[in-house]
Amino acid sequence: MFSKNRIAAAIGALAASTALGALAQAPAAYPSTYPADYGKIVDAAKKEGKLVIYGATDSKATAPLIKDFNALYPGITIEYNDMNSTEVYNRYISEVAAGGTTADLLWSSAMDLQMRLASDGYALPYKSVEASKVPGWAVWNDMAYGTTFEPAAIVYNKRLLDPKEVPATHADFAKLITQEKFKDKVTTYDIEKSGVGFMFMTQDSRNYADFAGLENAFGAAKVRVQSSTGTMLERISSGENLIGYIVLGSYALVRAKTDPSIGVVLPKDYTLILSRVLFISKTSTHVNAAKLWLDYMLSQRGQTVIANDSKLYAIRADVKGETTSADLIKQIGAANLKPMPVSPMLLQFLGPKKRLDFLKQWKESAGKK
Repeated sequence: MFSKNRIAAAIGALAASTALGALAQAPAAYPSTYPADYGKIVDAAKKEGKLVIYGATDSKATAPLIKDFNALYPGITIEYNDMNSTEVYNRYISEVAAGGTTADLLWSSAMDLQMRLASDGYALPYKSVEASKVPGWAVWNDMAYGTTFEPAAIVYNKRLLDPKEVPATHADFAKLITQEKFKDKVTTYDIEKSGVGFMFMTQDSRNYADFAGLENAFGAAKVRVQSSTGTMLERISSGENLIGYIVLGSYALVRAKTDPSIGVVLPKDYTLILSRVLFISKTSTHVNAAKLWLDYMLSQRGQTVIANDSKLYAIRADVKGETTSADLIKQIGAANLKPMPVSPMLLQFLGPKKRLDFLKQWKESAGKK
């Protein structure tokens, strides 16, 4: 977790990028298309003067958003707590149960855990003024909102894999890793510790017909598991691992631009799409500031920062840049993209028995280490 002082220092030291610099020239006010009484929310938020966010997004990626939001709405101090997706859920639940102070907003890549909280009554209903600008599948009951459009990727070491070996589909990957050279050299998420990893793997089981065969291939390869995307990328880059499965593509694609060892594949048969889910806590003590942040994150301005500075792939179709939904659709075609909807449908594997059964099967077949 990062302290407020460390976050503030990181933001202060952040160099303004081209996109952010251009945005900073815009007038520090909400769009003229917003309701006439929106100024009341702004005034109330400034009186609150603070916003607490629990997030599973790297502080480095979040800093440009905080900086630009502060340019729009000065005087609102943002405390951003950087955790992994499971920690976001567990800390929030514990604090609410204890009746203590907790986050105003939760923003996490573990869509299923976010939906569990929202559907269990922890989210505050709020119809964002920007709701109509994001896809319908990314909004649930005016409570939970998808903010990004991030692919699940296969990542490999470009120095150590022959171009002819690089898998183009899930079936190619499963076949490849049964070869002797990949034993102890394959990595994926530790689905017991990583909320986003568990969600990716369970959703993969719904989309890949031969998922059982894939699990067996992992077992043959003696798959190595990690709790974070960053660790997987480091080990693939170093050559300790040759290839990684269902890795968060937004981080991998950004790393690949500066790391000549990293190669990224978006599978041609289908590519799962994750959207980081944001909702306002029903127990928020800075409700108006939380509403401002949610609207900002879905706005064209906020989405432009997400695409060009945070590099998390904007969900809005009207945002330009390399890391946008429009760019991904152009790369591999809409038919091959499978967005996971912001919906209680994601909860099917979170029931205690269903979860334990899935983990048991995974351990027995994949033989994780």
